[in-house]
This record gives sequence, structure tokens and C-alpha cells, in this order.
Amino acid sequence: MNELIGRVFNFEKTLFPASSELFNKLTTHGQSPKALMISCADSRIVPEQIMQADPGDLFVCRNAGNIVPPYATLNGGVTSTVEYAVAALGVRDIIVCGHSDCGAMKALSDPTGLEAMPNVAAWLKHGLAAEQIVSSCHAHLDGKERVRAISLENIIAQISHLRTHPSVAAGIARGEITLHGWFVDIHAGQVLGLNGETGEFVVLREDRDLPVALAPRARFATEYAEAAE
Repeated sequence: MNELIGRVFNFEKTLFPASSELFNKLTTHGQSPKALMISCADSRIVPEQIMQADPGDLFVCRNAGNIVPPYATLNGGVTSTVEYAVAALGVRDIIVCGHSDCGAMKALSDPTGLEAMPNVAAWLKHGLAAEQIVSSCHAHLDGKERVRAISLENIIAQISHLRTHPSVAAGIARGEITLHGWFVDIHAGQVLGLNGETGEFVVLREDRDLPVALAPRARFATEYAEAAE
């Protein structure tokens, strides 16, 4: 722990002076992050490192299982973060990022021991759809393969929850928000992205188009309904 704390002094003496111009700009003009990333709190996953982001590039919300509860009037940290990122900061790209070997997804796969952690158990109920899908559609999977499948399905489930948030729903309807589903394979050192059109997760590559879960496209359902009348 002392070694970890000691790195603070390195920030003050080395990192901050080397980036003084950037920090001065951020403190003077405020932040304008390019994306909101909702990722797992797992210590092995560092969003800024994965995206090679500088300070000010990324607005991050981390929690166990990269979960986004469906919108409700009851206030919550994830809900408030999403609303602020979209409504106040004008973020137009939102990434839900899961990963391999996730403890939260292991608990969804096998809840043994959760009786001693009632708050964790209640939180993970937001991911039950993922477990149910895998259990009913891929019952032959077990062990690591089952956990991986639940992790991937959980990303899709949380994107669905994200779309219930009013600020996000409105941004999608205006064609201003793009949703992404990413999976970090910490064993292979790869990032997979959800292709919303095919429903598949594919490895991100420089020579390929970036797969997106939901591409920006304005919705005109109201106009069509009026025309039909």
C-alpha cells in the first residue's frame, strides 16, 4: 500500500508538470469528454488505459458488473452519471464495457455465497436477464464458457436498460447518440465490439469499421403516424 500511495508524489513531481498545459486547459475551460464508459469496477480493467485516454477524454462510471439499472424515479449513482453526461456534458457516445473472468458474472452464473452479501445480490438482479437467456438458449455451456456467455449477454441487457433513460432515449430519437457494447478479453488482450445489426461480438481492428450496438439515426415515427391519419 505504501508503494501505491507513494506514486502520488510521482504524479506531483513528474506527470503533472509534463502535462501542465493540458491540465491548465481543463481547469480553465472545463471538461468536454468524448465518450461515457460504463465499465466494471474490477481492478484489472482500467478504461483510460484500454482507450489510451488523456485526462478530459473519457467520462467513466464503474460498478460491479458494468450494470445500468432501468430508469426509475429513485435516484442512483449510475442514473445520475448517465443523465449528467448526456444532458450537461453533451456526450454522444456511450460504451457499456464488460470483461472476461468477471466476478459479478460468476455470481450470476452461480449465486452460491451471495446470501452473505444481500446488497450485491440485489444489485446483480439487474443482470438476471443475461443469466436466463444463457440458461434457456445455451444450456449446454458450463464453467468458463457459461460465464463468458453471460458476460456478453449482460452487455446487451444493460444497453437495453440504458435506452430507458429519458436523456438517452431523447438523444437516440434525435439521432445524436451512438451506443457501443464492448467486451475486454483480459486473457487475449483484445477488445470485442457488438455489431447491433448482426448481434455478434467481433474483435476491434484498425482496418475494419468500428462495430456499434446502435448507430445514430433520427427517428420520425411521429411524422409517419400523422401522415397516416
